Amino acid sequence: MISICRKELNQFFSNLTGYMAIILFLLINGVFLFVLNDSSILESGFANLDRFFELSPWVLMFLIPAISMRSLSEEYRGGTFEILQTRPLTSRQIVLGKYLSILAIILVALLPTGLYVFTIQQLSTTGNIDGGGIAGSYIGLFMLSAVFASISLCCSGLTSNAVVAFLSAAFSCLILFFGFNALSRLPVFGAGADYYIEMLGIDFHYRSISRGVVDSRDMLYFLSMIFFFIFITIINLRKR
Repeated sequence: MISICRKELNQFFSNLTGYMAIILFLLINGVFLFVLNDSSILESGFANLDRFFELSPWVLMFLIPAISMRSLSEEYRGGTFEILQTRPLTSRQIVLGKYLSILAIILVALLPTGLYVFTIQQLSTTGNIDGGGIAGSYIGLFMLSAVFASISLCCSGLTSNAVVAFLSAAFSCLILFFGFNALSRLPVFGAGADYYIEMLGIDFHYRSISRGVVDSRDMLYFLSMIFFFIFITIINLRKR
């Protein structure tokens, strides 16, 4: 499993595309948070990172599928999946190794955003910021990214076409993140049903953790989603 993870990381960072994906993530966030007046932290008058945590899921919704789309589809297309089968590796080890490599890349992308925390702390008139809320939001953002990664890896395992894997993963992430929220707003779902429908979406639990309170129910939701999509991916690999 570790060897698969190391191989994926070496492959990702061995070409310019990997670095460009991370730079693009940081650049988009930087432009929206510090350059554009409508969304700039400098213009908001509040020393918080709420706008960063509102924007990041939408960027990650496309970035993570782009990172993950070749994980398994490229193995199918290039014929290297048959070589993997000859190694003393189980389907579970292959999937988890690739999944851990995606999480490691996400961490590399998120670590430089710690500079944003330092920036708003320096901009604060009192020098104090809501550390608990920011920590909770980072936990929520990582868990959301972990779910997106499991969805993207699952979609990559269903096809040998990387573009199809990207499009299906991005669409699935969009539906699970925002779809249930939009569905709950329909007039037909009233009398409390809208609340339970909204609870099925990732956005509901992400916003809950972003308040600074790490609720076990939210963590259980994220872990269940991750387990479900990883399990589907392992089953699909065993069938192949």
